[in-house]
Amino acid sequence: MDNLLSIVTFIPALAALILAVFLRGEDEAAQMNAKWVALLATALTFLVSLFILAQFDPADTGFQMVEERAWLLGLQYKMGVDGISVLFVMLTTFIMPLTIYASWGVTTRVKEYMIAFLVLETLMLGVFMALDLVLFYLFFEAGLIPMFLIIGIWGGKERIYASFKFFLYTFLGSVLMLVAMVGMFSDAGTTDMVQLLNHQFGSETFSLAGIQIVGGMQTLLFLAFFASFAVKMPMWPVHTWLPDAHVQAPTAGSVVLAAILLKMGGYGFLRFSLPMFPVASDLLAPLVFWMSAIAIVYTSLVAMVQEDMKKLIAYSSVAHMGYVTMGIFAANQQGIDGAIFQMLSHGFISGALFLCVGVIYDRMHTREIDAYGGLVNRMPAYALIFMFFTMANVGLPGTSGFIGEFLTLMGIFQVNTWVALFATSGVILSAAYALWLYRRVAFGALIKESLKTIEDMTGREKAIFAPLVAMTLILGVYPALVTDIIGPSVEALIGNYETALVDAGASAKVAASH
Repeated sequence: MDNLLSIVTFIPALAALILAVFLRGEDEAAQMNAKWVALLATALTFLVSLFILAQFDPADTGFQMVEERAWLLGLQYKMGVDGISVLFVMLTTFIMPLTIYASWGVTTRVKEYMIAFLVLETLMLGVFMALDLVLFYLFFEAGLIPMFLIIGIWGGKERIYASFKFFLYTFLGSVLMLVAMVGMFSDAGTTDMVQLLNHQFGSETFSLAGIQIVGGMQTLLFLAFFASFAVKMPMWPVHTWLPDAHVQAPTAGSVVLAAILLKMGGYGFLRFSLPMFPVASDLLAPLVFWMSAIAIVYTSLVAMVQEDMKKLIAYSSVAHMGYVTMGIFAANQQGIDGAIFQMLSHGFISGALFLCVGVIYDRMHTREIDAYGGLVNRMPAYALIFMFFTMANVGLPGTSGFIGEFLTLMGIFQVNTWVALFATSGVILSAAYALWLYRRVAFGALIKESLKTIEDMTGREKAIFAPLVAMTLILGVYPALVTDIIGPSVEALIGNYETALVDAGASAKVAASH
C-alpha cells in the first residue's frame, strides 16, 4: 500500500478535524459521539498500523516504506521506518485506543478533550517516522501544545503551574536543538536525515572563547541535542517537571506522557546522538552513565517518601528511564537492545500503573496513599491487576520489566562495572518503594468507612487492562518478538558507530602528524 505511513499518521488528525467541524453541542449525546469517534479513529489507526508491521522486513537495516515529496518553501516531506522506530509506532497506536477508552468518564469539554488527544497521536507518530530535520522538529515541538492544553484544562488544582513548567522546560531544551539543526544544515547542506547519517561532522579539537572544545563540532552538536532529549526523557537533574505534570494531568494524560512522550528522548539519542555524533557520544558517555546511575538511585529514594501515588510512580519512571540512557550509551548490542526493550516495556507497565491509580481515583477522588488500605477485601480483581503491574515494574522474571533491566545492566557491565554495580542497587530500591505502596493500598484491615462501599473494577476497566497484561506477559516470556525486529538495525547502528570512531581516530593521527 502506497503512503501507508502518512495514512497511519494522519487518520487521528482527520478524525479531530471531523469532530471540530461537524460535532455541535455539549449534551450527553454529543459527548458520547465525540468519545466514539475518537475511539474508532484510534482503533482504526492501530489496525492500519499492523500493515506496517506486516510489511516490515527486519533483515533490511535501512529505512523502509519511505515516502518523499517536496513541500512548502522547498522543504522536504520524508517519512520512513527502520527496526528502531517501527515498534515505537506500534506502541503509540496500541496505547492510544486504551487511553481514549479510559477517558469514558470525562464530562467537561469532551469534544475538545478528544481533539487534543487525536492531534497529539498524529504528532507523536510523526516524530517516530520523520526522516527530515525540519519535519522532525515540527512534530517534536508541536506535540507540546496538545499536552500543555490537556494538563492545563483537564488537570488538577495546580494544573496551570504544572502545564507551564512542562512547557517551559521542554521548550527551552528544544531551542538549543533547533540551533544545532541550523548548524548541521550549514555544515552538510541538507536536512535529509538519511544523508546526515552518512555525513561526518568535524571532530577536531578547536578553541572557542579561549576554551578547548575536545571533539570539535560534534561535541557542540551533541550537547545541544542532549539538552532537548535529556529534558524529554527526563534525566536527572532536569526531571523536576515530570512529577508535577503527572500529578496534575488527567489519568489519560499521565498514561500518554509515561508510555509514549518520554520515549521521544530515548528515540532521539538513538536517531541522532549515537549515529551522527559518535566521537562526542564516546567522549561524553561516562558523564551520561553517572547521570543515569544517580537518577536510578536518587529518584528511587525520593519515591520512597512520597505520599501521593501518582508522584511515586512518576519518580519510578525517572528511575527506569535511567536504565535506558545507560543502555544506549553503552553502545553495544545488549545495551541498546535492552534500552529499546525497556522503553517499550515501560510503556505498557507505567501506563497500566497510572491507569491503576485512575481506577481508585475515579471512585474516591484522592491519590493520598494514607486514604486507602485493605482494598483486596472489596476489590479483589483490582488488587490482582495492581499486584501484577507492581511486580512487573520491580522487574519480576517472566514479565517484560525483567528483560529490559537485565539486558541494559548486561550492556553497561561490559563497559563500566562500577556504574553497573551502582545502578543494580536500583532494582532493590524499586522493590522497596513499589511493594511498600502496594501493601499500604491493598493489604491490611478495611477500617476506613469511606472504603467499605467501594466497587470493584467494571467490565470496561478490565477490558482496558487485558491487552496491557497480555503484552507484559508475552514480551516477558518471549522477548524475541522485539529483539528479532530491532536486532539487525541495532547491529548496523553499532557497526557504523565503531567504524566512525576508528575513522575519526585515524584522521586525528594524520592531523597530528602534519
